[in-house]
Amino acid sequence: MKLKIHSTEEDVLIRKCRKFDRHAQQELYDKYASKMYAICFRYVKEETEAEDIVITAFVKVFEKIDQFKGEGSFEGWVRRIMVNESLGYIRKNKSMYLEVDIEKADREPNYDSLNSHLEAEDLLKLVQNLPVGYRTIFNLYAIEGFSHKEIAQRCGISENTSKSQLSRARTLLQKQLLETEAVLKKKIQ
Repeated sequence: MKLKIHSTEEDVLIRKCRKFDRHAQQELYDKYASKMYAICFRYVKEETEAEDIVITAFVKVFEKIDQFKGEGSFEGWVRRIMVNESLGYIRKNKSMYLEVDIEKADREPNYDSLNSHLEAEDLLKLVQNLPVGYRTIFNLYAIEGFSHKEIAQRCGISENTSKSQLSRARTLLQKQLLETEAVLKKKIQ
């Protein structure tokens, strides 16, 4: 038996949401919506689709909030629902197959020529420009921290496909980085 002495504001909010309190649900939505939108947008680069995924996922959060046992962070639990909902959307509406000619992603870039002029926002934009399959695997592996085995299970692909897609995503990203750096160098000169 666990005894909790202190209730946090978030615990109170969760408890109210379990009782279907609309004001608490709105407060919870307001608290996490922008962060969760950013997560969904990393997977689905169309704004309206990302918004739809967030709304659908929050409905699931409210329906399944009793399943949150208080182990780990609540935000992490919500985040997992957002990622799963994004992956479900991609499976239903997008092809996870290669969308880029392998020849274009096959060339090994020269990493030494990359500078650090790019900001995090620029890098996220480059990730957004990756084909959906590459972008999905890259997000799951590099940002969410899933293993290739977990990615394979979540996406219904083999581990080797996950590894291949990640490798190609990295190569394509590096190529885009080099091209972006070249443009920046020309602007500076």
